[in-house]
Amino acid sequence: MTRLTGFGDDQPNGPGDDLLSVAREIADAVDGLANLWSVAAQGASLRLSPHQLRALRILEAEPGLNLTALAEGMEIGAPTASRLCDRLEAAGLLERLLHPHKRREVQLVLTGRGRQVLREVAERRSQALAVVLDGMGAAEREALSRGMRAFLAAQDGTGGAGRQADGR
Repeated sequence: MTRLTGFGDDQPNGPGDDLLSVAREIADAVDGLANLWSVAAQGASLRLSPHQLRALRILEAEPGLNLTALAEGMEIGAPTASRLCDRLEAAGLLERLLHPHKRREVQLVLTGRGRQVLREVAERRSQALAVVLDGMGAAEREALSRGMRAFLAAQDGTGGAGRQADGR
Protein backbone atom coordinates (compact mmCIF):
# COMPACT_ATOMS: atom_id res chain seq x y z
CA MET A 1 0.00 0.00 0.00
CA THR A 2 1.22 3.49 -0.72
CA ARG A 3 1.16 6.39 1.69
CA LEU A 4 -0.80 9.61 1.34
CA THR A 5 1.40 11.15 4.04
CA GLY A 6 4.30 11.66 1.66
CA PHE A 7 6.70 9.38 3.53
CA GLY A 8 8.49 6.57 1.75
CA ASP A 9 10.05 6.19 -1.66
CA ASP A 10 7.13 7.47 -3.73
CA GLN A 11 9.08 10.56 -4.82
CA PRO A 12 9.04 11.28 -8.55
CA ASN A 13 12.31 10.42 -10.28
CA GLY A 14 11.63 11.09 -13.93
CA PRO A 15 9.05 11.79 -16.62
CA GLY A 16 5.77 10.06 -15.86
CA ASP A 17 6.65 9.43 -12.22
CA ASP A 18 4.43 12.33 -11.10
CA LEU A 19 1.43 10.56 -12.65
CA LEU A 20 2.42 7.29 -11.00
CA SER A 21 2.72 9.01 -7.62
CA VAL A 22 -0.71 10.59 -8.01
CA ALA A 23 -2.11 7.23 -9.15
CA ARG A 24 -0.74 5.61 -5.97
CA GLU A 25 -2.34 8.28 -3.79
CA ILE A 26 -5.66 7.86 -5.56
CA ALA A 27 -5.39 4.07 -5.23
CA ASP A 28 -5.11 4.49 -1.47
CA ALA A 29 -8.17 6.73 -1.43
CA VAL A 30 -10.08 4.22 -3.57
CA ASP A 31 -9.15 1.45 -1.12
CA GLY A 32 -10.61 3.55 1.67
CA LEU A 33 -13.76 4.23 -0.33
CA ALA A 34 -14.12 0.55 -1.22
CA ASN A 35 -13.90 -0.34 2.47
CA LEU A 36 -16.47 2.34 3.34
CA TRP A 37 -18.72 1.03 0.54
CA SER A 38 -18.41 -2.57 1.70
CA VAL A 39 -19.05 -1.81 5.37
CA ALA A 40 -22.09 0.32 4.52
CA ALA A 41 -23.52 -2.40 2.25
CA GLN A 42 -23.06 -5.05 4.93
CA GLY A 43 -25.20 -3.00 7.30
CA ALA A 44 -28.23 -3.41 5.02
CA SER A 45 -31.11 -5.67 6.03
CA LEU A 46 -29.86 -8.33 3.62
CA ARG A 47 -26.14 -8.98 3.33
CA LEU A 48 -24.97 -9.49 -0.22
CA SER A 49 -21.53 -10.12 -1.67
CA PRO A 50 -19.99 -7.48 -3.94
CA HIS A 51 -20.63 -9.87 -6.88
CA GLN A 52 -24.30 -10.19 -5.96
CA LEU A 53 -24.68 -6.42 -5.61
CA ARG A 54 -22.97 -5.89 -8.96
CA ALA A 55 -25.31 -8.36 -10.66
CA LEU A 56 -28.33 -6.60 -9.19
CA ARG A 57 -27.01 -3.21 -10.31
CA ILE A 58 -26.48 -4.48 -13.85
CA LEU A 59 -29.99 -5.93 -13.95
CA GLU A 60 -31.40 -2.70 -12.55
CA ALA A 61 -29.71 -0.76 -15.35
CA GLU A 62 -30.67 -3.27 -18.06
CA PRO A 63 -33.83 -5.15 -17.05
CA GLY A 64 -34.53 -8.36 -18.90
CA LEU A 65 -30.97 -9.39 -19.72
CA ASN A 66 -30.44 -13.07 -20.29
CA LEU A 67 -27.88 -15.11 -18.37
CA THR A 68 -25.26 -14.90 -21.14
CA ALA A 69 -25.48 -11.10 -21.30
CA LEU A 70 -25.22 -10.82 -17.50
CA ALA A 71 -22.18 -13.11 -17.48
CA GLU A 72 -20.53 -11.03 -20.21
CA GLY A 73 -21.35 -7.78 -18.40
CA MET A 74 -19.80 -9.12 -15.21
CA GLU A 75 -16.88 -10.74 -17.07
CA ILE A 76 -17.56 -14.13 -15.48
CA GLY A 77 -18.41 -17.51 -16.92
CA ALA A 78 -21.99 -18.56 -17.57
CA PRO A 79 -21.91 -21.35 -14.92
CA THR A 80 -20.75 -18.84 -12.30
CA ALA A 81 -23.46 -16.39 -13.36
CA SER A 82 -26.05 -19.16 -13.20
CA ARG A 83 -25.10 -20.08 -9.63
CA LEU A 84 -25.11 -16.39 -8.70
CA CYS A 85 -28.62 -16.01 -10.13
CA ASP A 86 -29.73 -19.18 -8.32
CA ARG A 87 -28.75 -17.57 -5.01
CA LEU A 88 -30.36 -14.23 -5.89
CA GLU A 89 -33.54 -15.98 -6.99
CA ALA A 90 -33.63 -18.07 -3.79
CA ALA A 91 -33.32 -14.83 -1.79
CA GLY A 92 -36.30 -13.40 -3.68
CA LEU A 93 -34.25 -10.67 -5.38
CA LEU A 94 -34.66 -11.70 -9.01
CA GLU A 95 -36.97 -13.73 -11.18
CA ARG A 96 -36.33 -15.75 -14.29
CA LEU A 97 -39.09 -15.10 -16.81
CA LEU A 98 -39.65 -16.51 -20.27
CA HIS A 99 -38.92 -13.93 -22.96
CA PRO A 100 -42.22 -12.82 -24.50
CA HIS A 101 -40.96 -13.17 -28.09
CA LYS A 102 -38.14 -15.75 -27.87
CA ARG A 103 -39.42 -19.01 -26.43
CA ARG A 104 -35.98 -20.41 -25.60
CA GLU A 105 -34.67 -17.30 -23.85
CA VAL A 106 -35.04 -16.54 -20.16
CA GLN A 107 -34.95 -12.96 -18.92
CA LEU A 108 -33.55 -11.94 -15.55
CA VAL A 109 -35.71 -9.35 -13.81
CA LEU A 110 -35.36 -7.76 -10.38
CA THR A 111 -38.19 -8.29 -7.95
CA GLY A 112 -39.61 -5.48 -5.85
CA ARG A 113 -37.49 -6.83 -2.98
CA GLY A 114 -34.39 -6.70 -5.19
CA ARG A 115 -35.03 -3.05 -6.04
CA GLN A 116 -35.71 -2.29 -2.37
CA VAL A 117 -32.40 -3.86 -1.29
CA LEU A 118 -30.52 -1.84 -3.93
CA ARG A 119 -32.17 1.38 -2.70
CA GLU A 120 -31.28 0.53 0.89
CA VAL A 121 -27.64 -0.19 0.04
CA ALA A 122 -27.38 3.00 -2.04
CA GLU A 123 -28.84 5.05 0.82
CA ARG A 124 -26.51 3.51 3.42
CA ARG A 125 -23.52 4.15 1.15
CA SER A 126 -24.57 7.75 0.52
CA GLN A 127 -24.97 8.36 4.25
CA ALA A 128 -21.55 6.86 5.04
CA LEU A 129 -19.95 8.96 2.30
CA ALA A 130 -21.71 12.09 3.53
CA VAL A 131 -20.14 11.59 6.98
CA VAL A 132 -16.67 11.56 5.42
CA LEU A 133 -17.44 14.51 3.14
CA ASP A 134 -18.63 16.47 6.17
CA GLY A 135 -15.06 16.30 7.49
CA MET A 136 -13.83 18.17 4.42
CA GLY A 137 -14.03 21.85 3.71
CA ALA A 138 -16.43 23.15 1.05
CA ALA A 139 -13.55 23.99 -1.32
CA GLU A 140 -12.10 20.48 -0.89
CA ARG A 141 -15.47 18.89 -1.62
CA GLU A 142 -15.87 21.02 -4.75
CA ALA A 143 -12.34 20.15 -5.89
CA LEU A 144 -13.04 16.45 -5.32
CA SER A 145 -16.31 16.67 -7.23
CA ARG A 146 -14.64 18.50 -10.12
CA GLY A 147 -11.80 15.98 -10.14
CA MET A 148 -14.21 13.03 -10.18
CA ARG A 149 -16.13 14.51 -13.11
CA ALA A 150 -12.86 14.97 -15.00
CA PHE A 151 -11.80 11.42 -14.13
CA LEU A 152 -15.07 9.98 -15.42
CA ALA A 153 -14.82 12.05 -18.60
CA ALA A 154 -11.28 10.80 -19.20
CA GLN A 155 -12.34 7.23 -18.48
CA ASP A 156 -15.25 7.51 -20.91
CA GLY A 157 -12.89 8.82 -23.57
CA THR A 158 -14.39 12.30 -23.68
CA GLY A 159 -11.04 13.47 -22.39
CA GLY A 160 -9.78 16.82 -21.27
CA ALA A 161 -13.08 18.41 -20.27
CA GLY A 162 -11.53 19.24 -16.91
CA ARG A 163 -8.17 20.45 -18.24
CA GLN A 164 -7.10 24.01 -17.74
CA ALA A 165 -5.44 26.17 -20.38
CA ASP A 166 -1.99 25.32 -18.97
CA GLY A 167 -2.59 21.60 -19.65
CA ARG A 168 -3.41 20.49 -16.11
